[in-house]
Amino acid sequence: MTTLPPATQTVLGLETSCDETAAAVVRRHADGRVEVLSSVVGSQIAAHAPFGGVVPEIAARAHVESIQAIAEAALREADLGYGDLTGVAATAGPGLVGGVMVGLSFGKAVALARGLPLVAVNHLEGHAVSARLAADLPYPFLLLLVSGGHCQLLSVEGIGACRRLGSTIDDAAGEAFDKIAKALGLPYPGGPALERLAEGGDPAAYELPRMLLGRKDCDFSFSGLKTAAARLAEGATTPAQRRDLAAAVQAAIAGQLAERSDRAMKLYAAEHAGSGLRFVVAGGVAANGTVRARLQAAAAANGFAFAAPPLAYCTDNAAMIALAGAERLAAGLSDPLDAVARPRWPLDEVAAAAAPTHKAGRKGAKA
Repeated sequence: MTTLPPATQTVLGLETSCDETAAAVVRRHADGRVEVLSSVVGSQIAAHAPFGGVVPEIAARAHVESIQAIAEAALREADLGYGDLTGVAATAGPGLVGGVMVGLSFGKAVALARGLPLVAVNHLEGHAVSARLAADLPYPFLLLLVSGGHCQLLSVEGIGACRRLGSTIDDAAGEAFDKIAKALGLPYPGGPALERLAEGGDPAAYELPRMLLGRKDCDFSFSGLKTAAARLAEGATTPAQRRDLAAAVQAAIAGQLAERSDRAMKLYAAEHAGSGLRFVVAGGVAANGTVRARLQAAAAANGFAFAAPPLAYCTDNAAMIALAGAERLAAGLSDPLDAVARPRWPLDEVAAAAAPTHKAGRKGAKA
């Protein structure tokens, strides 16, 4: 715990959990108003494209080589110096731990050198607050966090107060998009490429499995869909067949996300009767047009206001990390300089311990 913080927080955020080296400066005013003063993202797509996916060792080395320049670019864009900051926030997990260590170590160095409080941010909490970067979105709200490494439904009551309603039991939706795109021979990153291929395709041309049909909870599963689509891709040789299969995959993923979100909305509405109902979608998959349209329709059908971050804040970025840090600092919370990098870090640690989605010895979605 720190002493009572100043009313306005100006925070440098650092994000290195996967293959983007990102830095941003966000100012949170005493009245809760948020200004994104800068947001700089250094992409590593060209470095990983020959391998069809992210190579952790290459990602970590690229973070080391660029983190200082990216952070200084963010400060220049904000027209500020290190002396103008009131805190530093860095992703401490979950993610590729080699990359996480780079950003967290740089954040610790800045905090130590400048005498600033450090906030070790859960990457998922960054996504949870990302819609608040560009909109007046009060707590509480229902969140669907859907990306390459994460797929879960959460009741977000406030900063640091998230309760899991459902999670993937195997693969994340974004991973399914990427792996199926790779099976279709599409370039990395696969998700956007598959969405482009699906334009004009017939989603009914291929029958794909619907997972967990006998369960009435809010959990997800995409591994069976991924395997089935990869096998169908072997026989999809004509442009029309490839287009139809891409459309079928996109519709199947959007359908499962909408179905589970519909269940979660009904549970959430029963618990929050009489309060404003808000449904937030965050993470890279939220940028997919078909997915977003299905989720907007589900929200409208259940009486929820729909919100999503601007496209620039759907994928990994440091502005969301800076905001999560600023909100924690405004609540008087900070972390010691010996905070550790964590490859796995559930937002709802109570639920993760009581009902883990992945048993010991198994690797799965980072959540």
